[in-house]
Amino acid sequence: MSKTTIEIITDPRTGDSYKLVHHKSGLDLLLAPMEGFVTTAAMFGTNYGSIINCFKTTDDEDFVTVPDGIAHYLEHKLFENEDSDVFELYAETGADGNAMTGFENTIYLFTCTENYLKSLKILLEFVQKPYFTQENVDKEQGIIAQEIRMTLDLPKRRCFFNLLNAMYHEHPVKVDIAGSEESIKKITPELLYKCYSAFYDLHNMALAVAGNLDVDEVIALCDECLKPCEDKHTEVKMPDEPLTVAEPLVEENFGVGVPIFSIGFKCEACELSDIIVKETEAELMLSLLTGRMSPLAKRLRDEKLVVGPLAHEVFDGRGFFSLIISGESDDPDRVCSLICEEIERVKRDGFCEEDFALLKKVEFGAGVRSMNSPESYAENMLAFYFVGDNAFAQERALGQITLDDVNRAAKELFGENRMTLSVIR
Repeated sequence: MSKTTIEIITDPRTGDSYKLVHHKSGLDLLLAPMEGFVTTAAMFGTNYGSIINCFKTTDDEDFVTVPDGIAHYLEHKLFENEDSDVFELYAETGADGNAMTGFENTIYLFTCTENYLKSLKILLEFVQKPYFTQENVDKEQGIIAQEIRMTLDLPKRRCFFNLLNAMYHEHPVKVDIAGSEESIKKITPELLYKCYSAFYDLHNMALAVAGNLDVDEVIALCDECLKPCEDKHTEVKMPDEPLTVAEPLVEENFGVGVPIFSIGFKCEACELSDIIVKETEAELMLSLLTGRMSPLAKRLRDEKLVVGPLAHEVFDGRGFFSLIISGESDDPDRVCSLICEEIERVKRDGFCEEDFALLKKVEFGAGVRSMNSPESYAENMLAFYFVGDNAFAQERALGQITLDDVNRAAKELFGENRMTLSVIR
């Protein structure tokens, strides 16, 4: 790319807008100045997370398989430069820095109320400056191994990953983001550099900044700091995954006061171009099915079967799509049975039109309110960018989804031999 170009992305319903800058380096910038705000939130992300462990670049003759947990390991190591500690640099500018590795993305971020350009320069420079040695890689193994052991003591997290491991046969989403103590022992400086080269390519990344900022200043800083690079055209390979679950039931004794449960309904994965509409349909359907005012929630309260409300999640991404309902109950089997009964009733009778209309208004309002936070605005811009759309995509989907769509989703998404119950007792 020889020059920088700018698009303006506007929400036709609210008039909100931000700038999509195609920077000459190959990086796309998502910039949302928010008048009257003193906070700046910045997120520098790569479209690379824990499920990507088999890939091929133009330099490889065949696909390369890397150890589980390497994306998370790489995130940790980038904070340690040859000549400085990134958190100490942030402390000097007054910024609060952090990072997170997910199943599909890795995000480096900060928030601040002053010196945002200095903090942004720190962010851009350290993410582009890997420094891996045998000594610092060996040192990190002990730190991450301790982190892995600590997560094993978290019952809700254990319930979730037990569920994924029982639902999925081959897909790497079944593996903990941090990997295992065994897998991280296989990580070397050479493998870290290989993954960095393949996925920390500006063409595979994006920068989102929202709040107190000047667009021209950010572009000028990017002109100074970004290092143009060749598009690696990295090809990712995912295993074939059947639609059936691996195990219908998984239980583990943990000594909790009230058993924790998660029920997963495995669905057919959808194309990236369809994912926002499908996800929004499923989210509306789960809210109507399990929300506080639903017939199911009322029955569970009346029979005193659950502690607090049910939680639900549409869990989807590259090669996976599932619906998860979670909660706490002395009788998880009974709760699961009632949920399945209610699903069959809804598939037969459909949802209430008044409830659906009210829910859409509530969800639309929540989406608009989220844009009043620099952190949420930046997060939305980046998340939707990585699925090929803009930050207003969910509101657009809400506007076009009908009750018939949600009723159809209930019939299509819940199928036989596609449910797993995970319980921590």
